[in-house]
Amino acid sequence: MGAFSTAHANDPYPSKPITMLVPFAAGGPTDTVARLLGQSMSKDLGQQVIVENVGGAGGTLGAGRAAKSPNDGYTIFLHHIGHSTAPSLYRKLSYKPVDDFEFIGLVTDVPMTIVARGDFPAKNMQEFLAYVKANKDKVTYANAGIGSASHLCGMLFMTAIQTDLTTVPYKGTGPAMNDLLGGQVDFMCDQTTNTTSQIKGGKIKAFAVTTKTKVPSLPDLPTLDKSGLPGFEVAVWHGLYAPKGTPKPVIDRLVKSLQLALKDPTVIARMADLGTEPVDAKRATPEALKKHLESEIARWSPIIAKAGQYAD
Repeated sequence: MGAFSTAHANDPYPSKPITMLVPFAAGGPTDTVARLLGQSMSKDLGQQVIVENVGGAGGTLGAGRAAKSPNDGYTIFLHHIGHSTAPSLYRKLSYKPVDDFEFIGLVTDVPMTIVARGDFPAKNMQEFLAYVKANKDKVTYANAGIGSASHLCGMLFMTAIQTDLTTVPYKGTGPAMNDLLGGQVDFMCDQTTNTTSQIKGGKIKAFAVTTKTKVPSLPDLPTLDKSGLPGFEVAVWHGLYAPKGTPKPVIDRLVKSLQLALKDPTVIARMADLGTEPVDAKRATPEALKKHLESEIARWSPIIAKAGQYAD
């Protein structure tokens, strides 16, 4: 940190572009949130926030890169719920999700949807559950790879229905959705940021949302909680981080910029189109993000241990 104060003492922060690392491929749900956030924060900070995608290994490659980046305020990191499940899914991590980062704040909770190929025989969630259980040896579940939101939701879904299904992992959400659209796989559970346009276009069948409350942009979809799986709830929360040791004045400036972005009418409108909304200002804080991450690590650890699904 001494180097920071010496080299940048006369430079108002930020004095050059900021890189926002995203640990998933371009075009996916988390990338969509990052680019929306980055555009708005750029206006406030007076410097461009450039999104850089570092995909692979369920988000852990990007997280490892972020943890080892210079702590000078010019690298920040957006990750989703996978930041809390990595310690349980991966036996060897090159970083510590809590200890190796500074916290900026929560960004948004994205609901997920149970969706199937367009010609899937079930008409509603009750028929869907009955069909999946009766055809468990034939039904295929697509996900975007170990540690992805769709992988986690599928794990929770199979635990809830007490039925193991054939999973088909892909390298990202895009190829998984393409095969669902083409009918090569039967169903998946993915974020509204990725499924809403396909649902509204009538290209896939949608059966339910995974949050306890209905999603305004998809008003016809019931909740899983009220459709045969009481208590089922999962949302893909996103948080913004910086490498450990980033100076507090810099973190404070980034918190302010994040909170302004989450009140930006353009951000609010675009998130609404994607079936989500920004968190309120009380949750867009370092304290709230740290507390939430720690509670989610504790929540997912026994679920993953019970499922017995680990990455190498």
